[in-house]
This record gives sequence, structure tokens and C-alpha cells, in this order.
Amino acid sequence: MPTTTTASWILLPVLLLVLWPGLALGHGGVVYEEDQCILKVGFMLAHFTGYQPQARGSEEFCEDLPDAGESVFVIEYLHDYMREMAVTFRVIRDVREFDVYANWNDVQSLGDLAPHTVFHLPAARYEDGVIRARHDFSDAGGYIGVVTAVHPEQNKVYNAVFFFRVGARSYRATALFACLALLVQLGYLASTGSLQRFVRNRFATRA
Repeated sequence: MPTTTTASWILLPVLLLVLWPGLALGHGGVVYEEDQCILKVGFMLAHFTGYQPQARGSEEFCEDLPDAGESVFVIEYLHDYMREMAVTFRVIRDVREFDVYANWNDVQSLGDLAPHTVFHLPAARYEDGVIRARHDFSDAGGYIGVVTAVHPEQNKVYNAVFFFRVGARSYRATALFACLALLVQLGYLASTGSLQRFVRNRFATRA
């Protein structure tokens, strides 16, 4: 019969398995909710999807793109309020390696974004509630997506900033998977009593 401590060791990896999609896929302004990528633009939400039609057909991606080359971004408004706003979409190189922690303050700290911009969709109203952007990434690496929405009357500005990788595997996801595998192994050792015996013997040797 497992003890409370042993049961905790067993449950921890299970909880991490349940939480894994959010841990692996959430990057700054984009979160993974109910099997969808959700982009947070201030208090407003939009559905975000990435495609690479030439290399991956109709396969959908949440931020990270596995290959350099032609890529398509589709941003579908979940708030009709955004249809009234002028929205700008820009992609810049992550020149300072902000990585997944990139935020609006980081983007502002770059000053003039023009030298770092690889794609820019000028401000426009999308009355159908869908932004479609296509860009051919010539280089693999880290990039930052920036969505800016401007209120038509109150002059309020709402931003979403999200980091993504192109043509490179996410080392963050690999590290998380390695940690998860380690915890699963520790949970197994705890359930069999091997971990407790090892700890007792270790401290007994030092004593």
C-alpha cells in the first residue's frame, strides 16, 4: 500500500502529463487552450494558426514552424470589437534573444523596428474578422510576432507579443520532456521503495 509521500511522487508526473500541452506550447502572447492557439491582444482574444503549405500541406501549427520557407499566418478575431480597429501585424528577428519571455517592453526597447523587421502588414481594418499573412522565411531562428490594434475613437492601443521559432526544434520542449521523464522514473522508484532505501543509505553513509 503506497504511503502519502509515495502517492505524491506518483501523482506529480501524471499532473505534468496533463499540463504538458500548455507548458510546451504557451509562448508569451499566445496560449494553448482547448486544443486551440489563442492570441491575447489586450483584453481581446483571437484564434491563431500557422501553416506551411508547400512543406507541410494543411498541417496546423501553434507558433513554432518546423521549416524555413513559405509560411502562412491566420488570425481570426474572437471579439467582433476588433473588426472596428486598425490592426498591424509585424514579424521581427529576435536579435536580443528574448526568447519565450519576449513582451511589449522588450519590443519597445529595440527602438526603431525597421532594421529588425522581416514582415510588416500595415494597419488595416478587417471587417471579416480574419487576418491572413504570408511570408517566405529564408533563415531559421527565433522571431517575434507583434500584433497592434488601435481603438478608432479613444486612441487606445492594444498589443500582443509572441515568440516563435522557424526551422529549429524547441530546446525548451526537449528540456521539459527530459524533466518529465526523470520525474516519471523517480515516481516509479518511489513506488517500489528503491528511492527511499537509496536516501536512507546515503544519509547513513554520511553519518
